[in-house]
Amino acid sequence: MGSTIELTNRGPVRHIRLNAPERLNALDRDMLDELAAAIAAVAADPEASALVVSGAGRAFCAGADVGSLFGDTTRPPAEIRDELKTVYASFLGIHDLKIPTIAAVQGAAVGAGVNIALACDVVVAGPRARFVVSFADIGLHPGGGCSWFLTRRMGADRAMATILGAKTIGADEAYREGLATELADDPVATALELAERYSTRDRGLLADMKRAVQLAQEGDLASVLEFESWAQASSVTQPAFQKYVAEFGR
Repeated sequence: MGSTIELTNRGPVRHIRLNAPERLNALDRDMLDELAAAIAAVAADPEASALVVSGAGRAFCAGADVGSLFGDTTRPPAEIRDELKTVYASFLGIHDLKIPTIAAVQGAAVGAGVNIALACDVVVAGPRARFVVSFADIGLHPGGGCSWFLTRRMGADRAMATILGAKTIGADEAYREGLATELADDPVATALELAERYSTRDRGLLADMKRAVQLAQEGDLASVLEFESWAQASSVTQPAFQKYVAEFGR
């Protein structure tokens, strides 16, 4: 990929690394374009079965380079909004991927960096991980899905307290509050291990499992049962389960 985003292959596992450590992986327009291209490449890759997202150096991502992203802040809000929606789309493609996605957060994730981490299905946090939701302290409303991601993981009351208080959440608290799925001394190594394990599953099965959990978040039990009955019936016909049944019956 480009100079600030690395996309590497490890068998069926893909690894996107934010690679601008000299500025703590802060996002400017060029970097966002490169990130969007990397995500699109993973989405179009029929061999990709899992994705790890990490940051080079001390930080996961220090958020947006505000000068680059917002430009002339005296413009009408409608004009700024149109540009912001394009910015959001450059990283929210992670959330739409049908394969499992894992964030390896080894240092600070600030603002938009929090969004990139929480757009992943699983978040592995290292001892120095910090989730910095600092919008209120600089007079800026959260964007890029921040309110949605925090509410889904923490619940509405804790998300509200985090946003209003411009909280910085360390690794242990992030685990307790549901922002981090796992804690690890080496989050990148752990994330890659998880990705390799997930990647041994059938891609269709993985996509259906992700869809079922998304339906469980958004819909009622009847909707989930309708989808699960179809997805489970489909999995019964696949070689992996048929092999298990054959071995179980011996």
